[in-house]
Amino acid sequence: MNQTKYIFVTGGVTSSLGKGIIAASLAKLLQARGYRTTIQKFDPYINVDPGTLNPYEHGECYVTDDGAETDLDLGHYERFLNVPTSQANNVTTGRVYLSVIEKERRGEFLGKTVQVVPHITNEIKERMQQLGRSGDYDIVITEIGGTVGDIESLPYIESVRQLIYELGENNGIVIHLTLVPYLAAAGELKTKPTQHSVKTLMESGIKADILVCRTEHELSTELRQKLALFCNVKSEAVIQSIDASTIYDVPNLMLEEGLDRVALKKLDLSEKNSPDLKQWNDFLYRLKNPKHTVNIGLVGKYVELQDSYKSILEAFIHAGSANETKINVVSIHSEYIDKDNVADKLKGLDGLLVAPGFGERGIEGKIETVRYARENNLPFMGICLGMQMAVIEYSRNVLGLKDANSTEMNASTANPVINIMEEQKTITQKGGTMRLGSWKCTLEEGSLARKIYGAAQIQERHRHRYEFNGKYREALESAGLKASGVNPDTGLVEVIELESHPFFIGVQYHPEYKSTVANPHPLFVHFVKAAVAAKR
Repeated sequence: MNQTKYIFVTGGVTSSLGKGIIAASLAKLLQARGYRTTIQKFDPYINVDPGTLNPYEHGECYVTDDGAETDLDLGHYERFLNVPTSQANNVTTGRVYLSVIEKERRGEFLGKTVQVVPHITNEIKERMQQLGRSGDYDIVITEIGGTVGDIESLPYIESVRQLIYELGENNGIVIHLTLVPYLAAAGELKTKPTQHSVKTLMESGIKADILVCRTEHELSTELRQKLALFCNVKSEAVIQSIDASTIYDVPNLMLEEGLDRVALKKLDLSEKNSPDLKQWNDFLYRLKNPKHTVNIGLVGKYVELQDSYKSILEAFIHAGSANETKINVVSIHSEYIDKDNVADKLKGLDGLLVAPGFGERGIEGKIETVRYARENNLPFMGICLGMQMAVIEYSRNVLGLKDANSTEMNASTANPVINIMEEQKTITQKGGTMRLGSWKCTLEEGSLARKIYGAAQIQERHRHRYEFNGKYREALESAGLKASGVNPDTGLVEVIELESHPFFIGVQYHPEYKSTVANPHPLFVHFVKAAVAAKR
């Protein structure tokens, strides 16, 4: 069997340079050349997973088929590669330490003093090679979170150093992503931050093989040669990563810069063929040459931070391209909506999406927006909490259960149309205790959901604790709110829709997690289509 090759992506100077996008773009190019490629992310924080983090802290929490709550970069990996990820693709310092401490408690270290080197680094190296050893991949790209020089990323950097040494010549390389800032006062680009960053990496015993330089201006040949000389890399390995109008341009930009060719050369692998990006470029062409424009309201309570609803925004990009439609997503903070201003806040919209979330902040505003969409025939989609809001709104305003609510918002409500599952009631720990990951759903013959999916059985990813209360299903259905998707094993309601409305659908799961460039999610595609039709 061929030796799996490893590429490590580190970051310097500042965070948020886009390591995830560079890693995903390189993986896309290698995949398009015919190499089986996967990406994993190692995060230096001590949370066991991002499941308990506020979205303002770390952006959205992405969920995989196997129910892992992971970093949002895994979303980029799936959207670019169209290959599902799993728990093995995301590891945090918290998970590493937890594992080592559990081994120590079980006596597996035979009385030895447990230390960062070798015990923590061994655990990290094991996990770095887990996907490579499966035999499913030719190349594994590992993104190291954080910035070189941070105290918390030291064990990861040390593990990379050891692993490159153990893997041997041409089996492991390091790509270092850094910033070449433009100083307006001096009117020039500065290489010094990159030099310092590479030097910090070298102090840890790692030589960068490829430099990817984030920049707002073109890098001149002289500047590239200077970086090559001072940072000890070949000038062909100084790659410019200039700001792009969309992240989906980055694979093409990296292809022009030769990032994939340089990486393959350093790994002693053949180029095979030129990358086949036809489908990718068709998607880009439609994205950049829209025939329609629609305004879709995204109603949530974390709208100030783009990354809170990252997968939803990306799913709209995929669906927009599929419909040759430019989508202006209008962020609307549900906390500031009430009966009196709802019409004003939602005017000019062609569609409305009520976003997922937790807790009671901004709930009444969400209920008002659902009511507005229902009464005014505005295309509506509710995801997770958004679907639950639609159930509450219908129960209150159509069924006449004025106090209908979710027990998440009001534990003593007389009409808990949304309730916690029995097995959840005894749980005191918050981490990883929800209905998570991929669950089956059967769609009713003749329903809108069935038409959208074109299938009777689907699988979608979940991340929630509260459920549609089955006791109210009959009353709601006879009042016109149809439960059109149900889990075949548990009988839990997954999809609700209104037949008397042009497009009104709520889903208990998160369709946005499965939308990719190659497979835009049908729910988003049809929702955008309905918004285009509504505009006419």
